[in-house]
Amino acid sequence: MRKFLVVLDDSRECLNAMRYAALRAAHTGAGVTILSVIPPEEFQHWIGVADIMRAEARERIEAHYEVFAKWMRDRQGIEPELVIREGEAMNEIFAQVNEDPEIGVLVLGAGTEKGGPGPLVTQMSKNSGSLPIPITIVPGEMSKERLEAIT
Repeated sequence: MRKFLVVLDDSRECLNAMRYAALRAAHTGAGVTILSVIPPEEFQHWIGVADIMRAEARERIEAHYEVFAKWMRDRQGIEPELVIREGEAMNEIFAQVNEDPEIGVLVLGAGTEKGGPGPLVTQMSKNSGSLPIPITIVPGEMSKERLEAIT
């Protein structure tokens, strides 16, 4: 089964990327893998503190994921898969794509801030030539109705 890979983070544009991935998956009979990456700088403390922070980060990610997963299940009939990795986001995205041959498209949300589309979109765009799958970049300001119309 082909899957859409979408990155779960704290950005506003993440919502449109999730919507797009779920809608496309529902319309094409595909699946959705939601990847969340815990950056390594969160754990530069003593071992005991780092373990507690890692567990708290995972709990926060799982709670955030469940909001999207419920919407995908209830509205689109999609049962998403959650993958949590630790490291630099770009490296972990590449690793996930290389480890899961069913992933066919990476879906990212583009920010609308003055500073550009966001660090992840900027990094992935620069390195897209070495990624073995296409990237779909969803505008952060695109309305829900427009997303539904184009998917």
